[in-house]
Amino acid sequence: MTAEYVPPTVWAPKTDHGGRFVNINRPVAGPTHDKVLPIGGHPLQLYSLGTPNGVKVTILLEELLALGHAGAEYDAWLIDISKGEQFGSGFVGVNPNSKIPALMDRGGAEPVRVFESGAILIYLAEKFGAFLPTAPAARAETLSWLMWQMGSAPFLGGGFGHFYAYAPIKIEYAIDRYAMEVKRQLDVLDRRLGESDYLAGAEYTIADMAVWPWYGILARGLLYGAGEFLSVQDYRNVKRWTEQVGERPAVKRGRMVNNRNGDPAKQLRERHDASDFETRTQDKLNPAGS
Repeated sequence: MTAEYVPPTVWAPKTDHGGRFVNINRPVAGPTHDKVLPIGGHPLQLYSLGTPNGVKVTILLEELLALGHAGAEYDAWLIDISKGEQFGSGFVGVNPNSKIPALMDRGGAEPVRVFESGAILIYLAEKFGAFLPTAPAARAETLSWLMWQMGSAPFLGGGFGHFYAYAPIKIEYAIDRYAMEVKRQLDVLDRRLGESDYLAGAEYTIADMAVWPWYGILARGLLYGAGEFLSVQDYRNVKRWTEQVGERPAVKRGRMVNNRNGDPAKQLRERHDASDFETRTQDKLNPAGS
C-alpha cells in the first residue's frame, strides 16, 4: 500500500513524474524560443491543431464558407503542441496563454488577435452575422451553452481524460471523481437534446459547433477509448444529435483540417484553399506511382 501523499509547505515542480505531457508542462508562461509565425494569402490566419478545441473553429469557418461568406477563406497552420511549438515567440504573441487555437485577422487597418476557442467562435459569428442569433433570448441561450462547454470540457479533458488515458499511474479516486462528473454532463446534454433538435433550440449554432467536437466524439466512443467505460450508448438524444451534426459536409471538412491522427484519408495538415480538400482526395485516390 502506497503512503499517503503529504503536500510540502512550498510546492516545486518535479521532473521525474512522467506522463504524456511531461516535456511541455511548466509552471511559467512566455516563449521558450524565437519563431516567426507563417502568414498565408488570406486575411484570416489560424494557428491550430486538430484537437476538439481546434476543430470547433475549423468547423465554423467551413460552415461560413458553405453559406457563401467568401471572406471566411482562411489559412490554417498546424501547431505541433507535442514539440512545444505553442511556446514560440510568434505564437505567444497571438496567444499569451500558449494554447491552440489562435487567430489573426489581418483584414482591417490593424491586425486583430483572438485567442480562446469560445472567443474565436463569437468573433467570427459576429463578423459574418451567422450561427449566433440576434434575438435576445436565442442569443442568450446560444451563449449559455457555449459557456457551458467552455466551463465543462476541462473536467472531461484535463480531468477524466488525463487520469483515465494519460496519467502515468491509474488513480481510482481521480478516475471515479471525473467519470461521475462526465456522466453528469452527458445527462445534462441528453436532457436538453430531448427537448430540442440543437442545443440552443431549433437552429444549429456555434453552441453545437463548440460542444460537438468534445461530447459528440465522446458519444461515438472515440474519445480516450472510454465509450464502454462511460456507457455512452445510454445517452440516446446525444447520439441522435451527434450523428445529425456529424453528417454535415462542413463538419466533415472541419474535422480534417490540422488533423494528423487516425485515417490518413481524413488528414489535412495545413489548409490554404478550399481546393486543398479536393487535392487531398485525389492524392488518396491516385497515390504516387500507382
